[in-house]
Amino acid sequence: MSGVAVVGAGPVGLTAALTLARAGVPVTVFEREAGLARQSRASTFHPATLDLLDHLGVAEPLISRGRVVSRVQWRDRAGEVLAEMAMGSLDGLTRHPYRLHAEQSSLTPLLLAALSAEPDADVRFGTAVDGVAEGGTGVRLRIGRSWARAKYVVAADGAHSTVRGSLGLPFPRSSYPTQALRVFTDSPLDELLPRLAPLTYVRDVGQSCSLLALPDHWRIVVRIPCDARNPLATSTVAALVRRALPGVSRPVRVIGADRYGLARGVLGSFRCGRVLFAGDAAHLTSTAGGLNMNAGIHDAVELGAVLADVIGGEAGPSALDAWAWRRRGVLLDHVIPRSEARVAGVQDRDTSRLAAAMAGLRAIAGDPDATRVYLAQASMLDTLPGGMPTGGADTLPGRPPGRAPDRVLDPVPHSVRQS
Repeated sequence: MSGVAVVGAGPVGLTAALTLARAGVPVTVFEREAGLARQSRASTFHPATLDLLDHLGVAEPLISRGRVVSRVQWRDRAGEVLAEMAMGSLDGLTRHPYRLHAEQSSLTPLLLAALSAEPDADVRFGTAVDGVAEGGTGVRLRIGRSWARAKYVVAADGAHSTVRGSLGLPFPRSSYPTQALRVFTDSPLDELLPRLAPLTYVRDVGQSCSLLALPDHWRIVVRIPCDARNPLATSTVAALVRRALPGVSRPVRVIGADRYGLARGVLGSFRCGRVLFAGDAAHLTSTAGGLNMNAGIHDAVELGAVLADVIGGEAGPSALDAWAWRRRGVLLDHVIPRSEARVAGVQDRDTSRLAAAMAGLRAIAGDPDATRVYLAQASMLDTLPGGMPTGGADTLPGRPPGRAPDRVLDPVPHSVRQS
């Protein structure tokens, strides 16, 4: 092949492939599974991500399949609203001044359909890439007993990346002291809890949780100990829901539940020669705030544009180093610290930290300028690279044109650095 091979047909891989194909670069996507994943996974799309997807022509149909979130709320278990922010504060900074709740599996078919319309794009399902080897002016990919070649490889094959493993690259990660229990209910929580916002964080030393409204159900996400016994037992789930939502006037009907571990990790470099890493293959976060998939889509859009310039001769290979350095910095300096700040005092049941976090949020919510900055950062608008499509305003709050701000406005500021 004379073009680019993309390993993985998730939202990150398909976004990278579509960006490359639209730039006239031949691209082939290899996906191990027989079709697109349909499991319930990420469900949050931030304004910055919607702007990028709009540029690719898939935002509008995605929005029609999701739940628009126009306000974010924090409350305690007694039902008192502690703070609330209107996403409309982002008017002028983005074409999409709201958050969208939609299944990840709502996006991938749209990306696949758009990619299928490109003449130099090919998607091969049921085709596992078992390893890669760089040599000379290209990369060889081992597929069963045969080999394929590409100028470059985009590894978007997830947290257990086969490509990363075949190159022997270490992926240092650390687990958080809690895991997430996700409960699905078709009970109308916004009717059972007056004034409930479609994105609500219940913050209480007795039991915290997050409530997310999707088109046909709600999700209740609770942090539980990693050593919890039988956390998915019907009685255990029901008891957790009652504890998290004591003000609900009638029983909440549980239609499903699952749990997943939480970890953070960042690859030492997002570039290894002619192999570029994006999404979960390059980084993991705590999932709080719904940032990791969005960051992966941002990786993919910028990588596709830079790689197209390199292949087309408009930029040298060093542009890929700059991309890798920049995206890694975004994860370390912005995404991970903000994700962890979202659960300050929650996973460790630290009363003083939780109280400080809520006091900070109340202060921000009472100041329109601070609200605009907070929501811009929570929406990832300030970490979009220069030159990427946004909502029209050249300067975000605290952001000089073409660069991300140096400060992070979080209720409990702290930094995370990893080598």
